Amino acid sequence: MQKHFQFLLIALLLVFPVFIGAKTLWTRAAGFIAFAPKATYLFENTQGPSEHTTVPEPSPALWQTYNQGGSSRLAILLTQPQSNWLGLAHGLKSIGVPFTITDDYTQALQHKVVLVYPMVSGNVLSSNALRALRKFVADGGTLIAQNVLGGGINDLFGFEGAEEKIHSHNVLFNTQSPYTDFLTDPYEKETRIASGEDIVEGVIGYKNPIVKPLAVYENGLAAITQNAAGTAFAIGPDLGYFLLKGYNNRQENIARHYVNDYEPTLDVFLRLLKRIYTINNEDAVTLATAPNGKKLSVLLTHDIDYTRSTINAVEYARFEKEHGVTATYFMQTKYVRDWNDDVFFTQENLPYLKQLQQLGMEIASHTVCHSRSYSHFPLGDGNEQYPSYVPYVRSQYDTINGTVLGELRVSRFLLEHFVPDLTVTSFRPGHLSNPYALPQALQATGYSYSSSVTAGDSLTHLPFRLNYGRENTAETSIYEIPLTVEDEANGPMINRLPDAIRLAETLKRYGAVFVILIHPDIVGQKFAFEKGFVAAMDSSVWYASMRQFGDWWSARDQVGVDVVKNGNLITLSLTAPKPVSGLTLSHPQNWKLEPPTPSLSVNDSDGQTIIKDLVGQVTLVFRTTEAGHSRDTQPPL
Repeated sequence: MQKHFQFLLIALLLVFPVFIGAKTLWTRAAGFIAFAPKATYLFENTQGPSEHTTVPEPSPALWQTYNQGGSSRLAILLTQPQSNWLGLAHGLKSIGVPFTITDDYTQALQHKVVLVYPMVSGNVLSSNALRALRKFVADGGTLIAQNVLGGGINDLFGFEGAEEKIHSHNVLFNTQSPYTDFLTDPYEKETRIASGEDIVEGVIGYKNPIVKPLAVYENGLAAITQNAAGTAFAIGPDLGYFLLKGYNNRQENIARHYVNDYEPTLDVFLRLLKRIYTINNEDAVTLATAPNGKKLSVLLTHDIDYTRSTINAVEYARFEKEHGVTATYFMQTKYVRDWNDDVFFTQENLPYLKQLQQLGMEIASHTVCHSRSYSHFPLGDGNEQYPSYVPYVRSQYDTINGTVLGELRVSRFLLEHFVPDLTVTSFRPGHLSNPYALPQALQATGYSYSSSVTAGDSLTHLPFRLNYGRENTAETSIYEIPLTVEDEANGPMINRLPDAIRLAETLKRYGAVFVILIHPDIVGQKFAFEKGFVAAMDSSVWYASMRQFGDWWSARDQVGVDVVKNGNLITLSLTAPKPVSGLTLSHPQNWKLEPPTPSLSVNDSDGQTIIKDLVGQVTLVFRTTEAGHSRDTQPPL
């Protein structure tokens, strides 16, 4: 009997570890490991969100939505509605050029500057329209045309023929022209539009230019031609196509740098359109890209995605408060212990979040699980709730039980539930892992602003409106504010302080946005970088949180600008559907503002008008001086 007992005991000792190992493997495979003891942090009496999230089907954008405004605007003559016109519309909004879209050439030619998009040929324009374009230029109008491929008016734009399939990957600008002399940085003078050895899509080249073109490809073909008078231009790269490649995060290795450097491809082309418009329209008024006459918008942001970061964040916030800076703290609501880290969204850490709010900082969402594979998550059913929503990171690129909507819904709910009077409007995914469904998912779950890509991946240092599915046909209400400099790539951040300051000075030249990411996992050299950067900036910089900047930018994006001239009197009509503060307008320097109504606070000086608070419809009256309009009367880009 004793021998049988000893044998049974030995057998159990041998089998039990195997049983435990098999059970562990099974529970991992089933996703139940997330429910192991102490793996999920439970807040008492907390469950939500209760409402269901529905992501609507895409509604294709209509160009007719942009068919408004007077003849002082840039007119886009749309020759093919099934084209990338939406990228062009969003780009012109970003750079601040008032425009209208029409498919009627007679309406377009009532404007002083006309952009024909996406092509000029006898297949898309009638013979009457082609003759009218030629007469328009002869009568003093300015014509910009995209993809001039026929119609018998090549000579109007100063070239003999076109080639559609080319291998060139860079655009080299002639910076001796008044249209391009603002291009002073090497990355502006030579702008990259493709990589690899294949034929480049969305690009044509022009042969035998009559006068020196504004830009050429490296193979010698002209990329942007001009006529002898500088009033007709043919553009080879399809600007709508390239704008959408950047805005939709599909740049396909065009960028020379992912982050921490200057990547101005889209900005160069937008600034060129703005320059052509302002030089050739003596009534041109454009919207500045920063408020109150500032030259640069700086957004200090912090990602809290590590156990120690919640404590360190308060030290950063105190410094920012002392210097009048409102920063954004993207908080990961980590209540599941997994491969990434231990739990740190707990009752013990909530006081630190409340301190950040009391210091005036913005608290935003940084997901629940901070997964590198978030871009591959399923959309979800819109019913995800805490505590039943338990995403689990099993390894660097392996996460189970997570959904796109779950990360948005649950993180936002928890932050708003535990931080008094908080409304979460900004979002940044962990590792900038960016699902194609993110724009519409953000809109459906109540967000307004995203910082989910770098300026390098977007090919721009300006904010832009996101499209549904990161595709080309449907808009969302979400604005993307791309990241400029971060703390993890290219060595210790403090060593890159001089480069960051130089980049900020470069971006000041056209009022771009400078978004900085610092993880408060340590203080030390990262904190020293922040202090050094703030010390180096002057009063021309506007510091804002993601929400402050996004609210201002989205209101600015809806402002309508129209000018009517009668002799030496100019009437400027503004329409602002949403309240906007510090709206800044650029206009010819020989305009002098007549006294506005007492209820309107306006400052006008040196070709720049700043309106303190604007909403609804407002009219300003200017009087021209004897100096008249010239190419020098517009502020530098």
